Amino acid sequence: MSEYFGSGNFLFEYIPNWAKLPAGWNFVECPGVAIDSQDNVYVLTRGQHPIIVFNREGDFLRSFGEGLFTDRTHGLAIVHDDSLLAVDDGLHTIQKFSPDGELLLEVGNRNAPSPKWSGRPFNRPTSAAIMPSNGDIYITDGYGNAAVHIFSSAGLYKRSWGSSGIDAGQFIRPHNVIIDNEELVYIVDRECHRIQVFDSQGTFITMWNNIHRPDSMVLWDKHMYIGELNGIVGVDDAPGLGHRVSIYDLHGNLVCRFGTPEEGEGPGQFIAPHGIAVDSRGDLYVSEVSYTIRGSKLNPPRELRSLSKYRRVR
Repeated sequence: MSEYFGSGNFLFEYIPNWAKLPAGWNFVECPGVAIDSQDNVYVLTRGQHPIIVFNREGDFLRSFGEGLFTDRTHGLAIVHDDSLLAVDDGLHTIQKFSPDGELLLEVGNRNAPSPKWSGRPFNRPTSAAIMPSNGDIYITDGYGNAAVHIFSSAGLYKRSWGSSGIDAGQFIRPHNVIIDNEELVYIVDRECHRIQVFDSQGTFITMWNNIHRPDSMVLWDKHMYIGELNGIVGVDDAPGLGHRVSIYDLHGNLVCRFGTPEEGEGPGQFIAPHGIAVDSRGDLYVSEVSYTIRGSKLNPPRELRSLSKYRRVR
């Protein structure tokens, strides 16, 4: 008998061994995942093949990005025209690719970060999204800044907002950005345990609080799917703190949550959700930085599961 995870109108079945990698390949870990209009699944890795593409059944299609990234790939998004935005916080850049892997644009200067906390782009950026109406690129920045930057579709700087702090419009760690059809801009502020919502100009509108270290989010069918990271240093192994998926309506109300109190690699368990995506059928894909958070600290270090698929059953 199948075991289901979730609750109410959101029930999922874990699909074991979904991703079929070529012989000898590995992920190391998967900081990002995104899905195109054909339900192809693009996985951002920290291995030798930075972007690996599967069909929805998990069959390998292709890879690209070899030689273009460090081992600090961080965020991946697919936008309205199926192009991809891939963020590398080690390079301090954002690269835009066609679906076939052609490099179309790079924003930022490789290996040339801005001064830490200067508010100027970039110091370890984390994610990017595109405003469909004009092609502007919105970039969260990130680990060494507390800002959101806007660039034109041609990669020209336009403006920024944000500063370090806990008030509305401020950030501690802006970690993920998405833009909805109403041109509202949602920013994950991970270490403040919240999501802030802005208009396209950066004017604060509202915030959703009490989300444990939200790392990533995706909007699907009027609901926000959020991956929550584990606890901070010192309580990173405490039960019930993060390593779960939460689903909210667009009023900021929690409607579903799953993930066991203890981290793990079993069905319905997570270690360090860092990327999240939903396909056209409502199936859920969760990528994790499980090697950084846990596997690298084992003796001996080993790769842990960092990508999982859950089939939507209701």
